Amino acid sequence: MTTHVLILCTHNSARSVLSEGMLNHWAKKLGKDVQAHSAGSTPSGRINPFAVEALQNAGVDVSGYYSKSWDQFSQEGAPPLSIVITVCDSAAAEQCPVFFGGDGHPVKVHWGYPDPSDAEGGDEGKRQAFELTRQAIGYRMLQLLQLPFEGLSKAELQQALAEIYKS
Repeated sequence: MTTHVLILCTHNSARSVLSEGMLNHWAKKLGKDVQAHSAGSTPSGRINPFAVEALQNAGVDVSGYYSKSWDQFSQEGAPPLSIVITVCDSAAAEQCPVFFGGDGHPVKVHWGYPDPSDAEGGDEGKRQAFELTRQAIGYRMLQLLQLPFEGLSKAELQQALAEIYKS
């Protein structure tokens, strides 16, 4: 059975898209039955071009990716979510979305990352910040894919996801 993971950020234009891309990329490469989705509480309507560039440079297929609202994951016919991850940077007093939808009450965890869109140094500074964020996210997604989803209770999954964040 496919494990569906929803990754949220406010605008669904950078960190959540990087996360969706990296989790799907690694899941496919490792033959894991995991499907990532991303969304935002107030989607911008566009994916940041630096996010697209960072993913494409890493060999990630971004066709079909777009900035979307989390509402579609609370509606009839939405995939049954196992995990919801927020990736906003609460340390920067950023408002992180709180997701109430999804069938079966998914396990929720916060893995905050600074917004690479705020990087200084013009385009090169942003390009570097997006690449470093993509690498950090990719590492966590590899750790997530090592979890034995079927063998964990919700409490154990919650704890394992918290441990990944601390590592």
